[in-house]
Amino acid sequence: MTLEKPAFPAPDHDHDRCAADAITHAERVCALRAQKFTPIRRQVLQALLASHRPLGAYEIIDALARSMPRPAPITVYRALDFLMANGLVHRIESRNAFLACAHDHDDAAMVAFLICDRCGAVGEIPAAPVAKSLNAAARASGFVPKLSVLEITGLCAHCQKAA
Repeated sequence: MTLEKPAFPAPDHDHDRCAADAITHAERVCALRAQKFTPIRRQVLQALLASHRPLGAYEIIDALARSMPRPAPITVYRALDFLMANGLVHRIESRNAFLACAHDHDDAAMVAFLICDRCGAVGEIPAAPVAKSLNAAARASGFVPKLSVLEITGLCAHCQKAA
């Protein structure tokens, strides 16, 4: 399987360009769906785009509080709900954290998250064949799946090279 975009960006990639492209993508998605990309939604996404690591809601609040009055948790959670509903942010269940989606895929696409145990970065790869197989197995047992989240922990290629 060849990916259009690497699962993990190179440590020396142009991160400003990466974040700017993600904001442009978010603006385009919201415009196409006639959704408002409000200032708080933009700021929450920008906080998540500051790195390729997942952040908890209170880490996002702390990041935002550096440049604006400290937002209420409900405000940040509502922004996260909007961003997730529009495929711009993913929730990393095992970390109870959120990650900006750097890939331009269908918002219903099944992805697997590759979580580096050493540096904390999270990569994203398509996982449709795995999801189909798991969903078929679940249905065969009489279970109707609603949400599938696949998270794989290990070491990213960059940390393997550094070791």
